[in-house]
Amino acid sequence: MFPLHHGDELCFQSFSMSNQQDKITGPYGSPKGSNFASNIESGQRRKLVDHDESTHNDSHKKMIHRDIERQRRQEMATLYASLRSLLPIEYIKGKRSISDHMNEAVIYIKHLQKKIKELGVKRDDLKRLSKSSQSESSNKRKLNHLKVHQCCGGVEVVIGSSHSENQFSLSRVLKLLLEEGHNIISCVSSIKDESLVHTIQSEVNDPANVDLLELQSRLSAAIFG
Repeated sequence: MFPLHHGDELCFQSFSMSNQQDKITGPYGSPKGSNFASNIESGQRRKLVDHDESTHNDSHKKMIHRDIERQRRQEMATLYASLRSLLPIEYIKGKRSISDHMNEAVIYIKHLQKKIKELGVKRDDLKRLSKSSQSESSNKRKLNHLKVHQCCGGVEVVIGSSHSENQFSLSRVLKLLLEEGHNIISCVSSIKDESLVHTIQSEVNDPANVDLLELQSRLSAAIFG
């Protein structure tokens, strides 16, 4: 057996070492235990915050996606209604589905393209006829002409026309001059530059009272219509 003072010393030393060990390695009461627990708690809090932020972001993305999809559907519905309003009633009568209307729209567009081609051909034909008619009319104006002027105390009338289109009546011209009080002196016909030229000379009692412009207008109406 050990003496009491020795035992007391050993007990005191053992108790001191036990306290030092608890201070160094204690699970939660020691300083190292407190830091470890706080690190775990802060990590858990960060995970919870990150999870909340992720959930919020996902909800926000879903909401944006729904808004975009709703807007797209509204635009498609508007465009579809506009297309349907352009189709004739016979193309959509009895058809309700969108696919049927789209198919009828394709058929109608092809029909319009065909009509455009046909009208284009007709337009070109009319242009050619118009140019041909203008050319013929221009040639007629060059070959058919009328001049009225004073000459030798009376009036001289010169009428030019083509050989192939001598449509006016010379007797009508002479009759008109007689009705105006002219005495016919001569009427000579000749060919000049592929046109037939008629020269008519007449006498009047008072040449000053003859309105040459009015006479030429009446003769032109009688000759060329």
